[in-house]
Amino acid sequence: MQTIRDFGVHIAIDDFGTGYSSLAYLHKLPFDCLKIDRTFVDKLDKESLDTSIVAAIINMTKSMKVELVAEGVETQEQAQMLSDLCCPLGQGYLFSRPVAFEDWPTDLVNMK
Repeated sequence: MQTIRDFGVHIAIDDFGTGYSSLAYLHKLPFDCLKIDRTFVDKLDKESLDTSIVAAIINMTKSMKVELVAEGVETQEQAQMLSDLCCPLGQGYLFSRPVAFEDWPTDLVNMK
């Protein structure tokens, strides 16, 4: 994986927290982005926001110098709670339905 990164390819750990993902990956694998699985975003509520799994993942990755993306953001309330937790990026139907690359607006194609 490091060889792939050396070629300039960015690597993301998708659906973090489910399936075969593990906390051990955070220290063993070279990656650029961690994507918090939507199942954790779905369970966010204001009463337990600070003790949520999402909050724990955000806090664990603060010093790792990786991008952090919350998947499955479907409501403004979820977006606000993620913002309150200082989650910098979100992905989901609140922002857009899936779009084929060739249909992206040209001003987004060259963004980093």
